Amino acid sequence: MLSPMSSRAKGVRYGIIGSGMMGLEHLWNLHHIPGASVTAIADPNEPSRSFTIAMDEGRNQIAEFTDHRELLGSGLVDAVIISTPNMTHRAILDDVLATDLHLLVEKPLCTTVSDCHAVIEAAGARRDRGCDAVIWVGLEYRYMPPVAALLEQVHRGAIGRPTMVSIREHRFPFLKKVDNWNRFNRNTGGTLVEKCCHFFDLMNHITGDRPVRVLASGGQDVNHLDETYDGEVPDILDNAFVIVDYEGGARALLDLCMFAEASHHQEELSVVGPLGKVEAFLPDATVRIGLRSEGRAGVRAEVVRNERVAYEGFHHGSSYLEHLDFIEAIRSGKPPSVDVEAGLLSVAMGVAAHRSIDRGMPVLIDDVLADPTA
Repeated sequence: MLSPMSSRAKGVRYGIIGSGMMGLEHLWNLHHIPGASVTAIADPNEPSRSFTIAMDEGRNQIAEFTDHRELLGSGLVDAVIISTPNMTHRAILDDVLATDLHLLVEKPLCTTVSDCHAVIEAAGARRDRGCDAVIWVGLEYRYMPPVAALLEQVHRGAIGRPTMVSIREHRFPFLKKVDNWNRFNRNTGGTLVEKCCHFFDLMNHITGDRPVRVLASGGQDVNHLDETYDGEVPDILDNAFVIVDYEGGARALLDLCMFAEASHHQEELSVVGPLGKVEAFLPDATVRIGLRSEGRAGVRAEVVRNERVAYEGFHHGSSYLEHLDFIEAIRSGKPPSVDVEAGLLSVAMGVAAHRSIDRGMPVLIDDVLADPTA
């Protein structure tokens, strides 16, 4: 593993494990990160590898591997990014955590709570043997400029203690992926894990509190019902309401619809406290704040951009800003902004929501964490 000083002097060499859409997103972001180079990719799918090499446009000398273990043992990389299908994360993480390489793993950390626990245990064992390499979970919604502006207002106390959090995502259905892996809960962890762990992490980050109970209602009513793969119809839900109660009394609501292509805003976030309300809207990047003392006439709105963003990509510049912090953590030895414990909790909340839908009753987070397979 590179020391902080040698890492800064020599740059950081990245290996990307999984060269699908998110692998490309990371490649294109790293093109714009000073001191970063992509030196290797690993993917068993040859068309994905070839397309990624073509999209690099000769910027890097990239070695290709079909097996991620060959990349890990190549000596060509200082840091790896895992952007493979969700159900593969656990096995790949086991192999990466046996090395001293820095790591950014895409969300969700794993598809099950038990696998997340195992990864946390492996990360602890790595620290115990003296490895201080960064382990970062890619919950990059925190970095979207309007969301970051909302977080700044909340955390500086502009609206008082957060009491109600509401997150709405009304969007298009899941995209096609290699071998249609994302059409089945057994591969994704379920929609509320695969897609919504981002939002559960945001709820936790906004409230600064611990979730204790989840109540959800949802179903598969529109999407993918006319599709079959090897005789199976996809089973991923396409809409849900999820209510989360927090230890300190705050509550949060997720409103998800995956067949709402006609929406003006794909995502809307609202946080209300005793002093006022702050909102963020995507993709137009508007942030609104109003204080109770000023009434409706005092509501202020602005479009928020971050001048540090050199590449917006698929996620409004959030992946770029995440990479800036990730490479700085590698160079400086700072702890990750989004750690494996945050990754575990976001998955546990999604699992609890699915369990609540299946059982028609509230589910305690502690029960999910203590007995993941119940």
